[in-house]
Amino acid sequence: MSSLPVLLAAASPSPSPTETVPAVPTIQDAQESASQAASWVEQNWSTWLAIGLRVLLIVVIAAVLRVVVRRAITKLIDRMNRTAQAVDGTAIGGLLVNVERRRQRSQAIGSVLRSVASFLILGTGALMVLSTFEINLAPLLASAGVAGVAIGFGARNLVTDFLSGVFMILEDQYGVGDQIDAGVASGEVVEVGLRVTKLRGVNGEIWYVRNGEVKRVGNLSQGWATAGVDVTVRTTEDLHRVKTLLNEVGEKMSKEEPWNELLWGPVEVLGLDSVLLDSMVVRVSAKTMPGKALTIERELRWRIKQAFDSEGIRIIGGLPAQVEIDEEDPTAGMSAPSAFSNSSSPQSAAASPLERPSTTK
Repeated sequence: MSSLPVLLAAASPSPSPTETVPAVPTIQDAQESASQAASWVEQNWSTWLAIGLRVLLIVVIAAVLRVVVRRAITKLIDRMNRTAQAVDGTAIGGLLVNVERRRQRSQAIGSVLRSVASFLILGTGALMVLSTFEINLAPLLASAGVAGVAIGFGARNLVTDFLSGVFMILEDQYGVGDQIDAGVASGEVVEVGLRVTKLRGVNGEIWYVRNGEVKRVGNLSQGWATAGVDVTVRTTEDLHRVKTLLNEVGEKMSKEEPWNELLWGPVEVLGLDSVLLDSMVVRVSAKTMPGKALTIERELRWRIKQAFDSEGIRIIGGLPAQVEIDEEDPTAGMSAPSAFSNSSSPQSAAASPLERPSTTK
């Protein structure tokens, strides 16, 4: 048993003369390291504190500014809605867009403005925080600029659609429920977005129209509409009688429900629109609520036809009736086929000239 330590000592490698044994840290070395760390902290704590306070101040200012701007935008939108409710139901309110339409438009504008304000304020605050840490923002801004240019070229149609949608909402070119003609498609506006406008056509189809593709818009639902009816009578009718009867029909219609609300002006007889050899056209017009012109025209035609029938005035127009003619047999004027037309018939053979016999030398 006494030889085991000797064997272990012989098996363990002995350090070479060139190798150095690491020194064990002493208490004095630890004190020196602690004093150096304390002195470094003492030298830089003021800088850290200044940076932290500056970052905190930037964050607080950005947050407060964002809240103030968003509240200001919300109050502005509420004031617009109150103004719309104040004029609703008045004489001037009929010419303006209804309250619900203005509310939807103002909410869309407010949402866009709040998003843009938040992006600008928070983005500026983030850049200021990075500059506080003495980070060079030139490469970052240059990279963002290059990326923005690349995205702009690649998604220029998307940017065009978005900007067109923003200006369309700000200018109130059309809204949900309007009848519009957008050039590429026409119909009733179902949904208005910043990139795409959804229309429902006359056959029930849905059209998705990109806002950037709309070059001109014809809105048939804003302001007021005009209902026009052409009454065609014979040239022998008394024009004063016809005009008096049309005025009576228009005046009676404007006093009855619900036509008195749909008519925004008196039914006027504009006069003769055209005079032909056997007919003349009298033009009747009225200013109506947007989108109700076709309804007023149908009711006017109905009442005018009843009034003229009761007074014995005949309304004419259209193409004259076509007289049906019996179709003749195209072969009626043709003679019967001749027997000589058939080359194999006996008559044709008898009428054929005789062949001369050939002479041989």
